[in-house]
Amino acid sequence: MPSTTALSSRSAAPPPLTLRPLEERTILRIVPWLDPIADPHGVHPCSRYVELYWLGVIGPSTTWLLRRVSYGLEVHQDGFDLNLPETASSLGLGQRMGKNSPFRRAMQRLCTFELARPYGPGGLAVRTRIPPLPLRHLSRLPEALQASHRRWLTEQHLSGPQQMRLRAHRLAAGLAVAGRDQADIELQLGKWHFHPAVAFRAAEDAMRRIPPSTAADAEPGPMGSPVRPPNT
Repeated sequence: MPSTTALSSRSAAPPPLTLRPLEERTILRIVPWLDPIADPHGVHPCSRYVELYWLGVIGPSTTWLLRRVSYGLEVHQDGFDLNLPETASSLGLGQRMGKNSPFRRAMQRLCTFELARPYGPGGLAVRTRIPPLPLRHLSRLPEALQASHRRWLTEQHLSGPQQMRLRAHRLAAGLAVAGRDQADIELQLGKWHFHPAVAFRAAEDAMRRIPPSTAADAEPGPMGSPVRPPNT
């Protein structure tokens, strides 16, 4: 059951920006912004999707601020008080709260890109699920990321099992290029909670597809391989 303190997008209109200037504040109330239309299609603020596609639009400072606030809302689902100078300092943005301060600009970008909006006279409602990047912002990304995003959109129409198999095969291919043998790849996919049958076929396919020269030249990858499973 949603918290009564959460801001729902069913509201007729967002409340006006009535917050006192941040330089006059040390505490800002943070509550979750619940959007029954967009949330089912959104991703976690700490997901690789946000890192790959949103970061290039909103910038690293705003991305880290979004992640910090997201963690707070996971721990305090009804909302929490954000200490502004402390948060700014912990993100490496100094403690200045003036109009042109790095922290103030990062906070403003959350609202500019509709990832947050004012809540009452002294709070901010922040999305807990981040929607796909609007098409109008995609042109700001490098062409390689635009192509990657088009593939991502196509994959969203696949069934759950199809997406799982596709992720397993991609991860297996990366592990194979890093020098892992079939048994290691299968074991690692199992640790990432893929079904044993999916892990076996993905590992088998990865070893079959890797060029012989790559397999011969690659050094065995460490168990802590940098290959990252995607999160949503």
